[in-house]
Amino acid sequence: MKQEVADYVAKCLACQRVKVEHQRSVGLLQLLEIPEWKWDSVSMNFVVGLPPTMRKNNGIWVIVDRLTKIAHFIAMRNTCTLDQLARTYLEEIVRLHGMPSCIVSDRDTRF
Repeated sequence: MKQEVADYVAKCLACQRVKVEHQRSVGLLQLLEIPEWKWDSVSMNFVVGLPPTMRKNNGIWVIVDRLTKIAHFIAMRNTCTLDQLARTYLEEIVRLHGMPSCIVSDRDTRF
């Protein structure tokens, strides 16, 4: 069976394109500094593609304090604009915890 799998992968064009040895190395990881105070540094991510709710929300915006790991989960639509996200961020996070000095996000091009 091992030989059959190796033969199949060797003949599959899609498998050959995504093999690790054909990709450039990503380099060394850059460590983030440890925050000195709670809500001084936050990370945010989006969970999208969920079934719509009664209010037509189909995603969750997750905002996590990097020091204490306390999280806020905000229901949202995946069509929200940057202005709507900024307004929601001010109303939900800055109102409660103040403005962070660092925001880490690697998921969305809106930022």
